[in-house]
Amino acid sequence: MADISHSMGADLSLSATGDLLVVSGDALTQQRVLRRLLTNAGDYIWHLAYGAGLGQMVGQPTNQAAIENIIRSQIFAESAVAQVPAPIVTTTVNTDGTVMTTIQYADAITGASSTLTFQVK
Repeated sequence: MADISHSMGADLSLSATGDLLVVSGDALTQQRVLRRLLTNAGDYIWHLAYGAGLGQMVGQPTNQAAIENIIRSQIFAESAVAQVPAPIVTTTVNTDGTVMTTIQYADAITGASSTLTFQVK
């Protein structure tokens, strides 16, 4: 099933003909995982428990274990992410204080491996 292509923090994407761009497959899974991780719990009024709130960690002391645990607790809520094998979450703190996160997971339908890398703060 396709969904509107919308990366967190960006505008909606348009096709060459001016229609809204859609996304499916692994790109859709990654879009949904990022949306869940970056949305603050309580901000989605139709589902108050939705969201990990990683954006709230910007400016706070870095706690790699907390970041990884939050991601692990939320990643299984996405139906497109397989629970077996369990996703592997790693974080790396750069010298400038930014935190890079990598999530290795399997697609729940196809079983194909996928990697999502993004900056937390």
